Amino acid sequence: MKKIVIVGGVAGGASVATRLRRLNEEDEIIMFERGEHVSFSSCGLPYRLGNVIKNTEDLIVTSPKGFLDNFNVDVRNNTEVIEIDRKNKKLKIKNLKTESMYEETYDKLILSPGANPIVPKFPGIEKVQVFTVKNVMDVINIIKFLDNKKVKEVTIIGGGFIGVETAENLKEVGYNITLIEAMPQLLKPFDYDMVQIFHKELTDKGVNLILNKKVEGFEENKVLLSSGEKVDTDVVFMAIGVSPETTLAKGANLDIGKMGGIKTNQNYMTNDPDIYAIGDAVEVYGSLFHDYFKLALAGPAQKQGRAVADHINNLPVDNRGYIGTSIIQVFDYNGASTGLNEGFIKAMNLNVDYDTVSLVAHDSVSIMPNSNPMYFKLVYEIPTGRILGAQAIGKGDVARRIDVIATALKYNGTIYDLKDLELCYAPPFGTAKDVVNYAGYIASNLMSDTYRHCSFDKVRELVENNDYILDVRPRALFDIGHIVSAVNIPIEELRDRINEIPKDKTIYIHCKTGMTSYNGALILQSLGIKDVIAIDCGFSLLSYYEYFNDKSQSRKPILTKYMFK
Repeated sequence: MKKIVIVGGVAGGASVATRLRRLNEEDEIIMFERGEHVSFSSCGLPYRLGNVIKNTEDLIVTSPKGFLDNFNVDVRNNTEVIEIDRKNKKLKIKNLKTESMYEETYDKLILSPGANPIVPKFPGIEKVQVFTVKNVMDVINIIKFLDNKKVKEVTIIGGGFIGVETAENLKEVGYNITLIEAMPQLLKPFDYDMVQIFHKELTDKGVNLILNKKVEGFEENKVLLSSGEKVDTDVVFMAIGVSPETTLAKGANLDIGKMGGIKTNQNYMTNDPDIYAIGDAVEVYGSLFHDYFKLALAGPAQKQGRAVADHINNLPVDNRGYIGTSIIQVFDYNGASTGLNEGFIKAMNLNVDYDTVSLVAHDSVSIMPNSNPMYFKLVYEIPTGRILGAQAIGKGDVARRIDVIATALKYNGTIYDLKDLELCYAPPFGTAKDVVNYAGYIASNLMSDTYRHCSFDKVRELVENNDYILDVRPRALFDIGHIVSAVNIPIEELRDRINEIPKDKTIYIHCKTGMTSYNGALILQSLGIKDVIAIDCGFSLLSYYEYFNDKSQSRKPILTKYMFK
């Protein structure tokens, strides 16, 4: 019989505890949790603030009594592990309610302490009420404060998942929301060109979105920005990010990785063979770029917990690394991503040759009442065609499309595999050729040099350079709105008006979604005009891309009118 001690509950700790018990009925299992609640839905916390989840108790997955009754796991909440004595395999324990100290021995120790919200020591921070959203007690205290105070103005600092979800939920229950992000964009799993859809959605719903401006400090009920602006606020939420909780590990001289998380091997074992580490506190291996990174997600933490339990019980562990798959709802839009995006490749200076495909397609047959456009971006490797990542944003089922890509990534799928996938189709659910298939078709055409393309985020540069932009949409659409310098020749007139197109310039061809410009490019090439480049996605996504920056920067538009459908 082994004595196994787990430090920390929630996703990682709870997962390893239950798997350990399923594999061995004899072992003694003790789990220490510093907080009141040992197992709860951390991802559901913002939705309690928005009253989507009606009762705080519903956030709690299992109580200490539930662990004891169902799994014979001794859970000691409100209890902190202060120190690890590796030589004698002992822990120093503090009961946070009684302040009493005692020791506990272990045969195997599993660290799952999670990560802590980053709260910088801004000048004047004591002059505002500050909250973080980490656990159930945070939510209880936030709701109590909001109910008891006359709160109208809420400021959220940080544009990651927690920040955006908190902004949405508090806006939905009537608060005035200012969301501040120091970087030029929110939600880093999405590329800058894609995330503009979310920027517009947030502002459309009344969120005061401030990007590319840093918080410098606070005054009484005011947030001070690097621009000199002052934002009135009754309460501040810090959602800048999280930092791996490594205090115990460092105190025990366990190795820390270059990204600041606990370093483990392929079996999540630290440099001490009797100590494992899992969850938000560790660094994981990125299978797509062959290096370690931090991945604070519940799914990976649970998988790591299962793997550790297996290894302790002499079962094989199949650690294939991680790709990072996530999803978010932002008011009426859903967004999902997996694998690498362009921003990550550039920021990490990865030595990878790649191209992208951006497209717009309906998420179900367009004549169906609930059909909506889906904006999709695929990143793939050159020359192999290996899929590197993807992003999807729309009002429909983006999860299904990104789950397909995530599965393909795990099996080293290529753009050619996407062409051949047989996916579910009926008019309410999808199209006969799904957006995933289309991404494979387009990427395959590009790899075979059928045509050339450029991203819609280059259009402003084309306009400023006075490049020739050919709009092949119907004249009625062109008259409603168009790129300021574009020339309109509808595609049905293209063959007859071929002599109007200059032969001594690069022709950038443009349409509503990208499909017609592709067809137009092939027509021009067949008629002898070879220097043709099709602009991805067309006018709809271009409108999203230009809109927020035009409004927030008061810059001169390059579109006569925005058209989002």
